[in-house]
Amino acid sequence: MASSLLCSETQSRVSSVLNRDVKQYGKKYMFDCNEETCWNSDQGECQWVSLEFPNSVRVSELKVQFQGGFSAKTCRLEGCLKDKDFTVLSHFYPEDNNSLQVGSHCSFLYSKLAVTAEVAINVIFNYLICAKNIVHSH
Repeated sequence: MASSLLCSETQSRVSSVLNRDVKQYGKKYMFDCNEETCWNSDQGECQWVSLEFPNSVRVSELKVQFQGGFSAKTCRLEGCLKDKDFTVLSHFYPEDNNSLQVGSHCSFLYSKLAVTAEVAINVIFNYLICAKNIVHSH
């Protein structure tokens, strides 16, 4: 069974927060495993989440959960090693519902990952997890 790559040393960034209200809609709510909370982006066409891991990691799957009605039509997964440029790993097309969805499988080592909602006005992530079978240091 896969376990989460996210740890206390993982740094996360987001494109925006609804009305800059980080207490109610901040990025930390993507990772708290509570269905009552979420990260809510402000309005805008491309909304994104980036993760920087303390060591290079091998990702086996990416799981996302949106609030129904606030899903992106197209998402892009990008990755890179430390101090390198992001490259597109895959595109995925999430369903517009509340189900936990597997977005992509990767097999290379990465220090950073980014998920971009390419075609969205407002995005609400209930849950975002990077899962692994093996973690490698680079």
